[in-house]
Amino acid sequence: MAYWLFKTEPDTFSIDDLKVAGKQGTFWEGVRNYQARNFLRDNVKLNDLVFIYHSSCKVPAIVGIGKVITAAQPDPYQFNNKSDYFDSKASIQNPRWYGVTLEYVKHLQPISLADIKADPRITELALKKASRLSIMPVTENEWQLLNPS
Repeated sequence: MAYWLFKTEPDTFSIDDLKVAGKQGTFWEGVRNYQARNFLRDNVKLNDLVFIYHSSCKVPAIVGIGKVITAAQPDPYQFNNKSDYFDSKASIQNPRWYGVTLEYVKHLQPISLADIKADPRITELALKKASRLSIMPVTENEWQLLNPS
């Protein structure tokens, strides 16, 4: 099992929305960064655990945990010319963008970006290095530090 951090804007999709989705989960669409896409396509696997991180809000923070319930699949929105995520260079035969389906696991006491940056034990997390990446790996050690329960 691997560990990940997925960013989302809570005004668009929040940990509460993931909870409401229930057992069928939610397809994590709209990732349009090649490094994040490669993580989704090549590295994120079934049953991996994910920190849900609220970004672009008053207090950016890790707010909960999700679990991957379907492995990478082509993001269908890349083929829909009415979607904000449409990509004219993508085709069914040669998709460019991928997503996974997440299921809600639990809420966490929010762990703010300021708290993460202030913790000297957190050294590998790209989030601490001002990364704008929307999908990033989390080491097992840092997962345990940020989720002691």
